[in-house]
Amino acid sequence: MRHLKRTAKLGRTGEHRNAMLANLVCSLIKHKRVTTTLAKAKAARSVAEKMVTLGKSGTLHDRRLAAARLHQEDAVKILFNEIAPAQKDRRGGYTRIIRLNQRQGDAGQKAILEWVEPATAAVAAPAEAASAKPAEEAKPAESK
Repeated sequence: MRHLKRTAKLGRTGEHRNAMLANLVCSLIKHKRVTTTLAKAKAARSVAEKMVTLGKSGTLHDRRLAAARLHQEDAVKILFNEIAPAQKDRRGGYTRIIRLNQRQGDAGQKAILEWVEPATAAVAAPAEAASAKPAEEAKPAESK
């Protein structure tokens, strides 16, 4: 019986599957959108959402747990500095899967895995506020 055995095996050994999912999530973190098969997207969604949950608390222990799972320090920095703060108000559901057409060669179902809210909006807002302050200070100086 397969009760409580939820892991999608994806035709790989456990080590290969974990490495592949870690690389897929790192690509999602760096590029904000990944095109892959539907089965891999569903498996990677679980890993990505757990990493965002770690990033939202932001402790050193959580950063080390994320680095141990993802194996790429630059992806962990982007996750903790950009993506997790942008998702601070959400209580889950950080990613979306958009189904695409089937692949020509083997008729595999393709899908896009992407973040629900892009991290650029949260990062751009403080930058605009910082640039607005010097402009306001410059206007009174010009009027004198």
